Amino acid sequence: MNLLDIVNRDRHPAPWSEGDNIPWHELGFSERMLREHLTQDHDHASRRFPKIDRHVVWIHESVLEGNVSRVLDLGCGPGLYSSRLARMGHTCRGIDYSPASIAHARQTAESESLACEYVLADIRRAEFGSDFDLAMLIYGELNVFSPADAQAILSKACAALRPSGLLLLEPHPYDVIRRFCDGPDTWYASQGRLFSPSPHLVLSDSEWDDGAEVSTIRHHVVGAATGEVTRFAQSMQAYDQSGYRHLLSGSGFELVGTYPSLLGEVDPDQTDLMVLLARKLDNGTLAP
Repeated sequence: MNLLDIVNRDRHPAPWSEGDNIPWHELGFSERMLREHLTQDHDHASRRFPKIDRHVVWIHESVLEGNVSRVLDLGCGPGLYSSRLARMGHTCRGIDYSPASIAHARQTAESESLACEYVLADIRRAEFGSDFDLAMLIYGELNVFSPADAQAILSKACAALRPSGLLLLEPHPYDVIRRFCDGPDTWYASQGRLFSPSPHLVLSDSEWDDGAEVSTIRHHVVGAATGEVTRFAQSMQAYDQSGYRHLLSGSGFELVGTYPSLLGEVDPDQTDLMVLLARKLDNGTLAP
């Protein structure tokens, strides 16, 4: 792509038509993303460690009720939640398609002899395994998938759980995803960070599709030395409360709890997410 492609871009892209996600699976991108996961300067990729520690305590005490359990961590990143759960005695299986994050998670598990297995795979296509007590997909990851992919992922999670197993989701409320497109187009300059290791400009725009109820955010990355343009696009599906219930019931779950955060209470530092706790229905049958 070049600058003229930005000028002539489609201002109303169809959801997921310009890429189904940011390329976390590319090695160089994943290595830069890992630095964002591990930094303690912000909460943009992963939460800072003290907050994660509190989340894990709530999961251990309130969701798992202190029982030693088998946990399936979907979109596990560098294993920041799984490793902490394993230190509490749980056995974890994490799946993510970022090679740098999985390498970091495996190194942590090996160095501490943690009961964690990590799989490098896209959760849309991965085999999840079986006999888990809890499956979790947190930090807004559910919303980046199309409804069909989200339904398929949750259905696989249901099949991977034991009878009455639990599903822990941390999606975005409807109005949060809608607001992603409220602001103006933006730009910034960088000497080298997530989108490129070299000096570059990032020109970002967003579009709300009212019919599909999807926000699409595009980042056009312009190489400072070459003028070459690379586009990264991410679509996010909005659901209201009834939409989440329908998604869960269609995947074999019943909603059993709604919380304002993974602290089990309002987190004033992070109000753009919500927590849904669901239980696998008997025999994984669909709710009426």
